[in-house]
Amino acid sequence: MKAQELNNKSNIELNSLLTEQQEKLKSLRVLHSAGKVKNVKELNSLRKDIARINTVLASKR
Repeated sequence: MKAQELNNKSNIELNSLLTEQQEKLKSLRVLHSAGKVKNVKELNSLRKDIARINTVLASKR
């Protein structure tokens, strides 16, 4: 997800998206530790998306 797309969303939408992405990251970490994740790059992209969301939320405050 691009930062420009995130800038167009409201704080409520961003917070819900953030919790959704964090839950997805938690489940992927568990699957990764069990060796069941085939696409490891998805972990990195999720972490970066979470960082982007946090950055946009901080800039809107």
